[in-house]
Amino acid sequence: MTESLTAQELHARRGRLTVIDVRTPGEYAAGHVPGALNVPLEHLQRALPALRAAAGRGGLAVVCASGARSESACKALDEAGLDARSVTGGTDAWARAGFELERPAGARAVWPMERQVRLAAGSLVLAGLGAGRRRPAARWLSAGVGAGLVFSAVSNTCGMAALLSRLPHNRPADAAAELERTLAALRG
Repeated sequence: MTESLTAQELHARRGRLTVIDVRTPGEYAAGHVPGALNVPLEHLQRALPALRAAAGRGGLAVVCASGARSESACKALDEAGLDARSVTGGTDAWARAGFELERPAGARAVWPMERQVRLAAGSLVLAGLGAGRRRPAARWLSAGVGAGLVFSAVSNTCGMAALLSRLPHNRPADAAAELERTLAALRG
């Protein structure tokens, strides 16, 4: 099982840990733990050499919105031989504890991924039910979304979030350059 840190423990140890935020660049821009570096979960494997270098200088703390993605990231890092701790409750817990979030000047904030998933899933269910009034087979769309949500809960993964993270509003124009700057900072 992945070891974790509370928001208060992270705050106390922040200067001694490299904090990695695994949310999308848009979510990161909406507010992140001060000093956290953004390595979206989908780029974690690519970032392993840089993360290995950062881990050699001290511990790694991994944060997301609520803790689910950071736990997944920590499992992947553990499989790669890196020790990392997930921040329980993520940036939500950080903010609830009264700690400030850093927001880049001029950055465009987007809804948290969990909220985007709820909107998309709910909309698809309603569309399937509405279309099902004329074409009963369209109700299978609603059933498919429901099955996807059950699978998401059981597996602690979310295919819909993976798809939504690829939408333009979740990917700022300079995201690739920003990731390169982050990897360079991690390498030291």
